[in-house]
Amino acid sequence: MRTTIAGLDVHTSHDDLFGRDVLLWHHGSPQTGAILPPVQAAADARGLAVVSVARPAYALSPRVPARTVADVAAGLRSVVEALGVASIVSVGASGGGPHALACAAVMPGLVRRVVTFASPAPFDGSDQWFAGMQAPRALRAAAEGEEARRRFAEVDEFDPDSFVDADYAALEGEWASLGADVGASAAYGDDGLLDDDLAFMRPWGFAPAEVMASVLLVQGERDRVIPPRHARLLAEALPNATLQLHPDDGHVSVLRHLAAVL
Repeated sequence: MRTTIAGLDVHTSHDDLFGRDVLLWHHGSPQTGAILPPVQAAADARGLAVVSVARPAYALSPRVPARTVADVAAGLRSVVEALGVASIVSVGASGGGPHALACAAVMPGLVRRVVTFASPAPFDGSDQWFAGMQAPRALRAAAEGEEARRRFAEVDEFDPDSFVDADYAALEGEWASLGADVGASAAYGDDGLLDDDLAFMRPWGFAPAEVMASVLLVQGERDRVIPPRHARLLAEALPNATLQLHPDDGHVSVLRHLAAVL
């Protein structure tokens, strides 16, 4: 089911979510917010409904200039409160990771667990933050501000070496829908991706120490997009975090563990 709630483009797995336990899915950068089949299957196996919301400037959700990560979580609180859900497992992949954490800080009474896959850590202003990234130029430009990030968008091209063989295998198999959804997101323009990058590089609007929910950080050790160091930084900063490293996985293939970690 697709609807608009609090001005946002919302996808739900069921018509009525009142009193339901839900998996709140935070999509990567860029995507459309549609519920992907492997996410639905993993949730179904655990008796969870699914809610997935296109962040501002993605799909049909209007842009919110200069948004922070916490701003997005505040908007999501309006959505889940309108739906009347009972509790949330907040799950974010890649660019969705910070937003999954933010929801635990913004609505602690609803979020009982958080799972992130290949999430970036808060930017600390150091050059070391970019270490291990195959293609860090977009985030480096975002650190300089919106004008610099928009200039880079005019010449930006995906570096195929950002993914390892396991990532390409995942995109040809169980997670083919993710690649298709990334392609579909292009029809809506670049603002969502740019605003995500800018939000990651400015203060998030909450501190990791405010996240009291239990957090599982799932990370591929071969990740060339968001290197394992980011997961270790988050593990040190979060009060109740567990770090799960997978030595053979990259940025996409680590998602194959979704059903198991739920």
